[in-house]
Amino acid sequence: MLVARSCLKQRQENDLFFCPKEFFICPLRFVKYVIYILCKAYVKIKKLNGLEGTMTDLEETTFFSRMINAARLWKLLAGFLFYALGAGILSYLGDPIDFRVYALGQAVFTCFQGSSYFLTAYYDAIKPVQVQAKPYTERERREILGMLQIALALLTAGVVMALLLIIGGDLTPVAGTFLTFIFLLFFLYGIPPVRLVYSGYGELSEAILLANLGPAFAFLLQTGSLHRLLGMITFPLTSLYLAMLLLLAFRSYAADVKYRRGTLLQRIGWQRGMVLHNILILAAYTLIVSAALLGLPWGLTWPVLLTLPLGIFQIWQMIRVADGARPLWRLMTLTAVALPILTVYFLMFALITE
Repeated sequence: MLVARSCLKQRQENDLFFCPKEFFICPLRFVKYVIYILCKAYVKIKKLNGLEGTMTDLEETTFFSRMINAARLWKLLAGFLFYALGAGILSYLGDPIDFRVYALGQAVFTCFQGSSYFLTAYYDAIKPVQVQAKPYTERERREILGMLQIALALLTAGVVMALLLIIGGDLTPVAGTFLTFIFLLFFLYGIPPVRLVYSGYGELSEAILLANLGPAFAFLLQTGSLHRLLGMITFPLTSLYLAMLLLLAFRSYAADVKYRRGTLLQRIGWQRGMVLHNILILAAYTLIVSAALLGLPWGLTWPVLLTLPLGIFQIWQMIRVADGARPLWRLMTLTAVALPILTVYFLMFALITE
């Protein structure tokens, strides 16, 4: 057993493209491993070319950790789930799924999403010369350059996958329009001078991209047209996802004000942000009940209502903080992230089993 583990570790260290099968079972592990491959490739290219010296093992570990933080893995996982929701709706309607087209579309969406996060981290890290307290260290320069190179690599991979869709005749004019809009929003999310992330509309644009445009794009690639179920299901999820982003912004509120980051919460103020957070959660369940009255099958309504107690608990926590109680950030963060993720999971289960 020890010999086998030693061989496995040696193979992982020597083979840049070694990937255990279990990484393909869990999307989070797979995305994390893809980033690991890009980081290792960057390090090895630097060593082979003899550029800027070599990295120690500790520096490589720090570099990899910084890239993982920049990738925002849990948001990439959310993108996986929301995109899969579009295919789930297609399966519910009884239409066959072309898994080649599905995989290419997922790759395009995830590559554009990942490149957007790395570009955001890159422009967050660089500072104008006149405001730098001291020059960048060698390690900081490596990390900043690594973010840019990974962003460009993901952007290139996304464009290549999109070209494969076009060459295969799988990208209809409507799907192409959606893809163009997705690309522009992701690209402008972190790129100056627009930088939607700090414009006050960053949270809204991200919620629309993941919860609305992602499922719609997955559905359009398969059918070439939209369906009313998409709106009935995704608009409540957009509201829940936006509420989650608002709550997460409370933890970085002081830093956002200090560094003048124009987030939605910083623009409207924390008092209004608390009220808006609660309204968004209530609006999500109001929308799903209204959709049920307008024809959404009960089999797709009750899975969303299963998370209603969690939503009420989240509202109660926010009201408690507004009244002056000490915020339990870990618990609030956990419930905020679990609310939209569990809702999508229950919906996917219902779509597949129904």
